[in-house]
Amino acid sequence: MSSILARMTLQTYRIVGSIVYPFMGPFLVLRARKGKEDRARRYERYGYPSAKKPPGPIVWFHAASVGESLAIIPLVKRVHELGINTVVTTGTVTSAQIVKDRLPSGSFHQYMPLDLKPAVRRFLDHWSPDLSVFTESEIWPMTVLELGARRIPQVLINARMSDRSFARWSGASALAEALFNYYSHVIAQSETDAERFRHLGARPVVVSGNLKVDTEPPPVSPVELTRIGAMIKTRPTWVAASTHDGEEEIVCNVHRSVEQRIPGLLTIVVPRHPERSEGIAEKMKEAGLIVARRSHNEDIKPETQIYLGDTIGEMGLYLRLASVSFIGRSLVATGGQNPLEPAMTGTAIISGRHVHNFRDAYRNLLKSGGVRLVGDEKMLAENVEFLLTNQVERERMISAAKTTVDGMRGALNATTHVLDSYIFPLTVKRDLEGMN
Repeated sequence: MSSILARMTLQTYRIVGSIVYPFMGPFLVLRARKGKEDRARRYERYGYPSAKKPPGPIVWFHAASVGESLAIIPLVKRVHELGINTVVTTGTVTSAQIVKDRLPSGSFHQYMPLDLKPAVRRFLDHWSPDLSVFTESEIWPMTVLELGARRIPQVLINARMSDRSFARWSGASALAEALFNYYSHVIAQSETDAERFRHLGARPVVVSGNLKVDTEPPPVSPVELTRIGAMIKTRPTWVAASTHDGEEEIVCNVHRSVEQRIPGLLTIVVPRHPERSEGIAEKMKEAGLIVARRSHNEDIKPETQIYLGDTIGEMGLYLRLASVSFIGRSLVATGGQNPLEPAMTGTAIISGRHVHNFRDAYRNLLKSGGVRLVGDEKMLAENVEFLLTNQVERERMISAAKTTVDGMRGALNATTHVLDSYIFPLTVKRDLEGMN
């Protein structure tokens, strides 16, 4: 793609965005009905502010979903320790609910504005950030262009480039270069990611490792852990975490199979998208399984076979109730989910083989023997049964996974080192403005 064609493509993107902008209302209403938008805060998606901008410099952090949001909180806190304000945007209802209670006092949360010129401009006109920090693969053309037009530095942290995304961007290399030239810095998760960003025109690019490794284990209420643990008692328990459509059926089949040889088996199912839980529960009951739902505060009884973890922000609870975990989006759906939280909380980890979105984490865990990859339902059942009945191997895997995670730490310090070169000048600006 030539540079002229790249400019034409971006101009077309702008024009189409301006045309569809007035018609986004019904789209957001439909998403709200599906639980994918906060109905009361839909105006934020149009760029309208949720709060008055405070005086002094401000840094804009953006993270798409839960994992990314939790990963940037230590960085947000560090910026506040230096006396700089922040506005944090997220893209999902779940992430918004989780981060709102974990952000430092004085940090503002908003939903990410739609990547349409009127929405982005309205957001930037109000907040006027001095620095923008985006995470992973959050590359929004109109946002990049508008930030660039205002000469606001853009840093992409914990950056990753999936195989599919790299292929797409490579097919439009001029367009990629036109956008990636706007980045002041790209801090990549791995050498593979770094090389891909360099290939597409980003400069400078450094490698930090995965920020998610440096987060704390997912939190848990000790009261609820004790209460629910008392219901489970000594029952053999495994958890299927972050499952996607089609995987719940596989998990239920695995439960039926393993239950024949391990009486009293309890399976905890935690869908990646809790808004699907109503349909999941109905299908499970139609299949003859006895289900208790966390969202309905239903007790786990001796006859309960499936405990449906259909709540937000309680992964730490579900993982700590089980000794074996299966990580979803890896058998039916592809790409995988982050295995770091199960590793931190002490479960023996099983996953499907489609984990390319978290290639480095899985590669390290495989090397240490901290994870088992399975290809189908039969293999999943065999491995769940083996690990539930083999304490020595289970504990070896748990220890190996924890050691692996400890060895992967350091991304937070590396990222902080780069960001400080952008943050410290803002402290000078703050002090000068305070003198006037």
